[in-house]
Amino acid sequence: MFLFARPETLLLSLAFDAVFGDPEALNRRQLHPVQLIGRVIAWADARFNLESDTPGRRRNRGIWTTAGLLAGAMVVGYVIQAILLALPLGWLWLAIVMSTLIAQKSLHDHVAAVASGLETGGLGGGRLAVSRIVGRDPEALDQAGVSRAAIESLAENFSDGVVAPVFWAALLGLPGLLAYKVINTADSMIGHKTPRHLQFGWASARLDDLLNFIPARLSGLIVCAASWLLPGAEPVGAWRAMRRDARHHRSPNAGWPEAAFAGALGIAIAGPRVYHGELVKDHWMNEGGRPHAAAPDIRMALRLFVCACWVQAALLIALIWLFD
Repeated sequence: MFLFARPETLLLSLAFDAVFGDPEALNRRQLHPVQLIGRVIAWADARFNLESDTPGRRRNRGIWTTAGLLAGAMVVGYVIQAILLALPLGWLWLAIVMSTLIAQKSLHDHVAAVASGLETGGLGGGRLAVSRIVGRDPEALDQAGVSRAAIESLAENFSDGVVAPVFWAALLGLPGLLAYKVINTADSMIGHKTPRHLQFGWASARLDDLLNFIPARLSGLIVCAASWLLPGAEPVGAWRAMRRDARHHRSPNAGWPEAAFAGALGIAIAGPRVYHGELVKDHWMNEGGRPHAAAPDIRMALRLFVCACWVQAALLIALIWLFD
């Protein structure tokens, strides 16, 4: 009963998220689950990541902290799920809670804002909008760089924010979904190769890579399938780029959805870019594709994203049919 979420519940959670997105009331009051998770991680970082410790001790503390976060998320998720399913219409309340941990609408809206920024405010408007969703220096980006950054964020977060949460919810219910979001958030906060977090964040970064291994590849396949449904997309290009370039990405997982998106759109993304004033060298996804992306390419990527979300929903419907 509590080891997995039925496909019907997950399908309903996707529908809730697609229609309503993140509850604005929770965001205003800083009570959104991801915001609460971030507070816990920030507290753990301040409490256990001590500058006075040796590198080895900081790594050990990071390992134990990551293990504690993972175990705590599983326990909290199990308790919440048990309480919700004991209520009348418990499957409905569980779907609503799960929908707050899926990012279809918010991801679409944030990336669409970059296209709108370029269309109405020119390069300055695009830079301002993209600065809200990527970590690279927006002032170092031209129009093509802004467009590529938005599409890269859309592709990577399709895996991290949509496919992976549903995957772990399908396997382990709310405990799996919450545990994934905790580790993924920890990776985004402390999983960096900076002097402060190189050792302490090592465990969260490695565990996040592991948890995203299957979802990232599944997301690439979903994008390839979606490209068959979208007029103007290049399904063969998506498949070829993913098979050729994904493994060369500096991330073990991000290359799969990024290469699939790039190949489907006929553009080249990723490649060398500037983070915090430093040049990060990376392989091009869909190397040889058109390098000069623009706002229409972002719009096309958003249409591909919507198609991919529908493909994922169709997979859940297929699971419902198999369960019946």
